[in-house]
Amino acid sequence: MFKKILIANRGEIAARIIRACKELNIRSVSIYSEADKTSLHTRLADESYLIGGAKSSESYLNADKIINLAKKIGADAIHPGYGYFSENYSFIKNVEESGIAFIGPSSKSVRLMGNKTAARELMQKNNIPIVPGTITPIKTLKEGISKAKDIGFPILLKAVSGGGGKGMRIVYSEKEFEDLLTSTKREAKNSFGSDKVYLEKFIENPRHIEVQILGDKYGDYIHLFERECSIQRRHQKIIEESPSSFVDEITRSKITTAALNAAKASKYYNAGTVEFLMDKNKNFYFLEMNTRIQVEHPVTEYITGVDLVRQQIKIAYGETLDIKQNDIIRNGHSLECRIYAEDSNNNFLPSTGKLENFDIPSGPGVRVDTGFEVGSSISMYYDPMIAKLVCWDKDRTSVIKRMIRALTEFEITGITHNIKFLKTVMNNKKFIKGNFDINFIEKEKLHNQLPSPESKDDIQEETVAYIFSALMYNKKINLLQIDKEKKNNLNMWNKQLYDE
Repeated sequence: MFKKILIANRGEIAARIIRACKELNIRSVSIYSEADKTSLHTRLADESYLIGGAKSSESYLNADKIINLAKKIGADAIHPGYGYFSENYSFIKNVEESGIAFIGPSSKSVRLMGNKTAARELMQKNNIPIVPGTITPIKTLKEGISKAKDIGFPILLKAVSGGGGKGMRIVYSEKEFEDLLTSTKREAKNSFGSDKVYLEKFIENPRHIEVQILGDKYGDYIHLFERECSIQRRHQKIIEESPSSFVDEITRSKITTAALNAAKASKYYNAGTVEFLMDKNKNFYFLEMNTRIQVEHPVTEYITGVDLVRQQIKIAYGETLDIKQNDIIRNGHSLECRIYAEDSNNNFLPSTGKLENFDIPSGPGVRVDTGFEVGSSISMYYDPMIAKLVCWDKDRTSVIKRMIRALTEFEITGITHNIKFLKTVMNNKKFIKGNFDINFIEKEKLHNQLPSPESKDDIQEETVAYIFSALMYNKKINLLQIDKEKKNNLNMWNKQLYDE
């Protein structure tokens, strides 16, 4: 087994990988930026090294520094987590050529599946359903309009090297095609270094269903059922669950088989996720393959009992899969809510600041993955996700109730967060019935149903939390840090205390 693994990431996923290393008796190495000097992952690891400045380009995205450090300290493997270099063909190839093991798929598989048009072409050749559209990039405006007319509006313009909701535009008519093509190509160039764009039929109000797979280097494959990822804002997932309440057993068999065929077609190994769009009639279409561990992997771990990160490490070392398809039994239902530092009342604008209070929920069937603690700073330089709250119970109805309880227990002050928004979703009647699609938040106008953060209830709640945090940590309460209305409430409560 590997003796030392360098984790080329930060936050909750770095902490998650460090814990897996400890359970396998592998020495873990974390890297950190100037902004992350006191972060949890730097203290959990057996070794920790400053890699560069606060900007990702100076630290977590500095390939040469990371690979050179791995060589210098004698790391025999690199785990990329998700994001950053996890799906970067050039980085993975350089790691392979350095003689260090990459904990993930081969650079060839990443390159193939990372190119959306090449992946679509491969799926088509292997009889895996794809959304109607082009399998090569659009070369001219005239060609794009002609293809769009053949397919039928509305269509979706997508960056060939895209991901994360960037480089995408919905086109409803010919007259807006040119402007939207120009803006899509510009965003694609800025985000991914390539302005190549293809088009596909826009499936209206679909579900986003993905299948978790594992494959070793010897041609053995298993699936670990599907995840429902349709609750999204700005094309990004915020709530995931497994299994999907919409997918029946016949459809489940078809979609998991398609996912395994996709992995085999690309000669894929390690953990991967095959993503599909599913229409109201349960027809599904290949969307893309994420060649890494997913943010939402804990819901799969909960219902199957399989440690996906541990399996990643074993497969990368060259071990065969130690579990067979018949060993994978679906047990209960799991939900994940992503806790973000963002203002749900203001178009989900990211929030920054210091976590003055950070009390996480616990109890049966509750798991919190985080890279933060009291006193940690939420920086403008990185993704605003603070934690993943994951719950499990015997069925979907029970796990929703457990999630609401856990969200209510979660106490965060110092930054604006989305917990109330998540509770609004959990209490929505359509969500409870499983009646939703990827446009659910916009159609239900859920972000407009939240109380204003300046309501009296919120102000009192925030002020009480502030005072409690100050008293707990023997801080001097500074009235100047509290706005006028909060100060009036504080004075009122002080008077009541003295009167009593």
